[in-house]
Parts: sequence; C-alpha cells; structure tokens
Amino acid sequence: MSASAEFSPMAADTGTASVAAGERPRGGLAGKRVVVTRAKGQADELDDLLRQRGAEPVSYPCIAIVAPRDTGPLDEALSRLSAGGFDWLVLTSRNTVSELARRLRELGLRPDRRVAVAAVGWATALAAERELGLHAEVVPDETVAEALANEVARRLVPGARVLLCQADIARPELADLLDSAGAKVTPVAAYRTKLGSGGVDLPKLLAERSVDAITFTSASTARNLLLRLVAEGSGAEALERVCLACLGPVAAGAARELGLVVDVTPPPGAYSLRTLVDALEAHYKR
Repeated sequence: MSASAEFSPMAADTGTASVAAGERPRGGLAGKRVVVTRAKGQADELDDLLRQRGAEPVSYPCIAIVAPRDTGPLDEALSRLSAGGFDWLVLTSRNTVSELARRLRELGLRPDRRVAVAAVGWATALAAERELGLHAEVVPDETVAEALANEVARRLVPGARVLLCQADIARPELADLLDSAGAKVTPVAAYRTKLGSGGVDLPKLLAERSVDAITFTSASTARNLLLRLVAEGSGAEALERVCLACLGPVAAGAARELGLVVDVTPPPGAYSLRTLVDALEAHYKR
C-alpha cells in the first residue's frame, strides 16, 4: 500500500476473527511457547496473532509506558495544537497516540482537525482515527522514522510548523530530517518508558528449556529483557537456545549490540506485528 493511499480503518485493522471453537491451528507455530515483551495493555494484538497460529503467548513485560516526568512541554504543545498552532502532527507510534489522547482528555482539549497528520504505520494511523479523531494522510510503506520523514518532507511548505510527538528516548534522526527539509519542528516527549515488571517466571522457563521464542518490538524491549533477567538471577547465556524475533531494524540493531543473535525479522519495509508473526512461523517451517 503506498504512502498516498487512502486510509481505511477497516483495511488497517489488524485484528481478525479468532479460531473457531474445536479447530486446532496447524503450522510452524503450533504448540510453540512465545514470550511477548510488550508493555501491559499493549500486548493483546500480538497475543491474538500468535494464538491464531496455534502458539502459546506468554507475558513478560519488559517496558512500561508512563507519562513524561515533566509534562509542561507536552501540555504547551497540545495547547498550541488545539488552537491551530501547527500545520503538521507527526505520530511515531501507537503509544504516542494513546498518551496524547489521554493527556488531551486530562487537559480538556481537542486537537485542531485541520492539522495534517503523518503516522509511522497503519496501526498508528488507525489509532489516530479512533483515539484522536484525526485522519492520517501520510503513512509510509516502510515503518521506520526515515521513511516517515521523507514522506512528510515531500509535502512540506518551507517554514511549516511541525509537532513531532515521540518517546523521551527517541532517536534524533526524524527531527533532524524534518528540520533539514525546512520545517519548524517542535519535538516533544509524549511518554517515557521504564523497566517493566510481572509476567511469567522467565528465568525458570529458560532454565527448563520450555521457551521456544522471544519477540522484541522495540529497542527498549531488547535492552530491558536483559536487565530483567540479570536482576532475576539469569542472563544472556540463557537465550542461546531460544529463537529471537525482532519487529524491525531498530529492535534488531539493539539486540545485536547486546551480543544477542537475531534469528527472525520481517522482510525489509514490511514491519508490522502480523509480518513479525509471519516471519516467525516461516522460520519454524524451514
């Protein structure tokens, strides 16, 4: 689907009907135990996709999504957004959308519906439609920051006022690319991530060799997995016999920097939860 394609909430919705009662899915993932490291409240979609392929998703949250320590810059930006002070709103994740929607409700504000919206992927675009009431007119084919910046830059009028909403630890490349295209960029942290907690006793499961795969959907999930394992008496050596699957190049790069072996990534430019599960299933079918 091209970046200029018309956004359809129905087409972008990645949820599908669950497997009918009595049916047993067959395929590469049938019976596989797959660890989901996403934050609590963010894992349902990936869990459902895994179950549809017959896998058993198990929760081990490695990140938690929380508000910025100082919400002043975000609140100021949202006030400007509500008053028509931006020409573009750039959304870098579903977490960004959810946190913006939550903060807008708390402030009693609504975004100016005339603002042009760019979303990093179709799941983020769908979230913007549902939670903010905003239609994303720019959605790049490749779900990475550089592709998003390039698509927005092609449409920018020099001097356009751009609100860039992202995580507190976001890479600077997106803001730099937009700035070099002539935009007046206001980058703001919509949320921050911290170490997750809860879920299964992963060190025990790893020691028993009863885990088949672990999924990483961001750099933070990879880094924090090791932090949690070390804090709970385990470490990277416990992952040697486990398939590690990464959503895209950023998560894969972080995992490799940690010395981990990445076994599975979706095809270049096709980064989504569904393609991650497709790639994982294909790995086990070999």
